[in-house]
This record gives sequence, structure tokens and C-alpha cells, in this order.
Amino acid sequence: MNPTIALVNKTLNPESKHPSFRPGDNITVSYKISEGNKERIQEFRGDVIQLNGQGTTKTFTVRKMANGVGVERVFPLLSPFVDEIIVNKVGRVRRAKLYYQRDRTGKASRITEKRQAIEQ
Repeated sequence: MNPTIALVNKTLNPESKHPSFRPGDNITVSYKISEGNKERIQEFRGDVIQLNGQGTTKTFTVRKMANGVGVERVFPLLSPFVDEIIVNKVGRVRRAKLYYQRDRTGKASRITEKRQAIEQ
């Protein structure tokens, strides 16, 4: 990697702003939308089907079902419009790109939740 790019990535520290998540996780992305002179925050909740890129150009794709129609949205991780990312469920998948989810509907499209040890 180019030393200049490494320096820029290090100074921006992309991982500090948002929690870490992986493909298969169910997340809620709060996204700022400006309409005219007004600004509002819209939430998009769905499953992460891919992570793409590295450093400052990292993007992720979130897929949800809305009225029986699959909706996918690509978000840049370091965009100033991405206000907050909340990890709702941690999924257990064995692939990095979950494109096969596009062909599934209903119960077939469920991703099993990763079981975690309870801390006491």
C-alpha cells in the first residue's frame, strides 16, 4: 500500500466512529437526508450482504424486505450522512458476499443468529 494512503487512513481512523459488523449481521443505519433547507434522519434496518473496499473508500450493502419487495442500499462507511450504526443481531454465515439472499423470500431468507456466551 502506498505510504501516503496508509497515513491518510491512519489519521482518519475509520473504525472508531462505528461499531464493527460483518456480513450476515442485522443492523440499523441512521442516515441524514436533506430536503430543501430541512434535514431529517431516516433509519434503514436490514441484513448486511457485503462489505466492500478498505480504508476511506469502504462501503457496505444492506438488504431489507419492504412489502414483499427486496430493497438494497449501499452506504459509504465514512460518509458524513451516516449518523449512527446499531448492530441488532449478529448473524452466523459462512460467506463474505451473501448474494444468494436475493433469490430467497420468507422463512428461507432468515439468517441464523450467532449464539453468544452470557456474561455474569
